[in-house]
Parts: sequence; structure tokens; C-alpha cells
Amino acid sequence: MESFSPDWLALREPADHAARASDVTAEVAARLRRRPLTRALDLAGGAGSNIRYLLPRLPQIRHWTLVDHDVALLDVARRTLQPLARAHHVVIEMRRLDLTDLAALPLDGCALVTSSALLDLVSASWMASLARRCRQARVDVLCTLSYDGRIACEPHEADDERVRALVNAHQRTDKGFGPAVGPDAVRVAEAAFAGWETLVSTSDWQLGPGTEALQRELVTGWAAAARAIAPDEADRIDAWRSRRVAHIDAGHSRIIVGHQDFAAWDEQFGVDGALG
Repeated sequence: MESFSPDWLALREPADHAARASDVTAEVAARLRRRPLTRALDLAGGAGSNIRYLLPRLPQIRHWTLVDHDVALLDVARRTLQPLARAHHVVIEMRRLDLTDLAALPLDGCALVTSSALLDLVSASWMASLARRCRQARVDVLCTLSYDGRIACEPHEADDERVRALVNAHQRTDKGFGPAVGPDAVRVAEAAFAGWETLVSTSDWQLGPGTEALQRELVTGWAAAARAIAPDEADRIDAWRSRRVAHIDAGHSRIIVGHQDFAAWDEQFGVDGALG
């Protein structure tokens, strides 16, 4: 299962929070206000960024459970989230869990299952299994910042589109859950939750001045992913990376990375906790 470093997660957190689709979160908050349950489960919560964003926006949730397979990230989450838990008078617990075993999800009493930057890493079969578990537990769903295949860079370079295509091919390789849905994440999620109400909104990263460190990491990561798919094009890809980094260093670079936020809920399940 793919892991991410605490430094990378900290670097991307401001861009993540700025990109979030406020309309999707607001709709989920409005529904939660009409439900009696006050527990939420954060899947692959990492160092806690998703809970840090949602905590003041979903005050109805009084008990958060963050699950992840990475012990080091759980330690970071525990250290950084506990002061927030005390300030907001909520409970936040961390639990190590292998998310390939969806039967083990602690869904009892939950009103919401949420995740951030996860759906593009999983397989269609994993998504279908998650939807079945959520249907059984009658929980609302909020999954944010799923990469949708769009990358736009300024100034334009001739190989931008080639690298984007290779990156998108790499996104569809196995990230520990089977062949990943990659840029098709939200479309696959909508199909998995067919019959439920769904809401989708864009949550693009808009990277300009002040995000140079994040842009450099992105370009370097994209080049590595592209080389993994097309090793015979390594020289071309490395030259592209050098030109893009030069734009970043010169302060001329702007990058948009396409993401989507997704929510789903069952309107047949009454807000009083019983079938309507």
C-alpha cells in the first residue's frame, strides 16, 4: 500500500485546504445537522489534514476516528490533532488499519465516512466494496481531492501534454488496492453509489507565487512517474523537468491540478436515523 512522507503531506496541506469545494462540505454539514449520529470515520487520514479542515466546518461530529496503515503518520496525527480535540471539545482517536480489509471498518454509530486524496488510488472493485459497506451502515460519504487527470502549466512547454498522459497512465497502476481508477475516480464512485444522491464539484489546486516548493515537488514527482511508464523517453522527460523547474525558479510558473470533491447519501434513509 502506498505511503506518503509527513513532509510531503505538510507541504500540500495549504493547497488542499484552499482547493476544497465549500459547496460540497456545506451540503454534508447541512445533512449532518438533521441526523442524530455524531461519529465520523476518516479513511487513510494520514497526518490528520482532512480532520483539521473539517473540524470547524462539521461541528455536529463529536467523535472522529482516523484510520491509516502508516504508524509514523498516525503518530504525527496524534501529536497535532489532540490540541485541536481539546480546543473543540471533541474526541479524536487514531487507529491502525489495513484498508484492503473493508470488513474491519469501525462503522457502527457513524454518520459519515470521509477521505481526502484517496479515491484515485483505489481500484473499482475496492470502490464497489466501500459503497456496499456504506450502504449497509447507512452512512453519508464525503471524499475529496480526487485527481481527475487535468494538469495545466504556464508557461506552456511542448512536452506538457506528453508528460500529463504518462502521469495519468501511472495513476492507473496498482497503488496497493488493485489497478487504480486514477483520473476516473469520481466517475467510478458515482457508479458505485448509484441510487444515492450525489454531489460533485471541482477542487482544483491553483498554484502560483508562494507555492514554489510544492510546484518543484510536483514536477519532480511527475517526471519520475512518467519515466516509470516510458523509460525510453527518460532524456526527453528530464529535459522537460529542467525547463519546468527553471520557470518555477524564475517566478513565472503557474500550475493547475484538477481535483474533484464527491459526496453521497441515501435520501431513503431518514435523518432521524430510520428508513424514511
